Amino acid sequence: MLYNTIMFEQLKTDRKCKIIGSLFILLSLSWLILFIGSRETTNNHLIWAASYQVLAILGGFWGITIARGWGGMKSLMGTAIYAFSIGLLMQSFGQTSFSFYNLALDREIPYPSIADLGFFGSIPVYIFGIIQLAKASGAKVSLKSFGSKIQALFIPLLMLVLSYYFFLRGYEFDWETPLRVFLDFAYPFGQAIYVSIAILTYLLSKKILGGLMRVKILFILSALVVQYLADYNFLYQAINGTWYNGGYGDYIYLLAYFIMALSLLNLKLDYIRKT
Repeated sequence: MLYNTIMFEQLKTDRKCKIIGSLFILLSLSWLILFIGSRETTNNHLIWAASYQVLAILGGFWGITIARGWGGMKSLMGTAIYAFSIGLLMQSFGQTSFSFYNLALDREIPYPSIADLGFFGSIPVYIFGIIQLAKASGAKVSLKSFGSKIQALFIPLLMLVLSYYFFLRGYEFDWETPLRVFLDFAYPFGQAIYVSIAILTYLLSKKILGGLMRVKILFILSALVVQYLADYNFLYQAINGTWYNGGYGDYIYLLAYFIMALSLLNLKLDYIRKT
């Protein structure tokens, strides 16, 4: 409890956290006004949908600065933070491409498209990042126990089964568009992998370093889970023809970027030294 109090005090007093928090509140209020006013895409919805990536951009660049404080690629923690930061920036690239089609070209973006270089590209980067975070938190050491080995097998398997059940059950293959088939499978399975590794890392880090990293890992895990839910919702709405720009689906993405940005700011080396 004391550690949690210290952590949230750090977030409240950090200038960059205040900026991220203020932007999140402003974007949330503006989204609520749009959502109440109309449930269909308008030009204001398109502008809002293009603007909330500012949280991903700020979180990504600030995260890179934080990673350098850990020694950058010379340390496991620095490498993990680099990966999550780059993942955020890749999400921003995908969203910029998406918005360019909607606003500048005034037409729907095709699928697959250049936007998927960012959206899908963030998945292997996040997987790499959570693996490095697992190593830095000592999860590898605790895998020596039998119970930990069972968890290591069960959690990824469960996530893959759930992803198949919710995303791909009854999937109709169209081999005239092989890239689309690949992405349809790679998106949910790839995200299931990084979420399962994050859950496993959180569970195995309980007794490592006195539990020092556990709450910080929980922040990262929360961001990855919300990102997973955002992508699941996008696929569900796209299949059912209910997706529209600036709707509640975009707000879930906003929430994912917000949590990830805060997670990276909470990994400042100074914060670790104070706890």
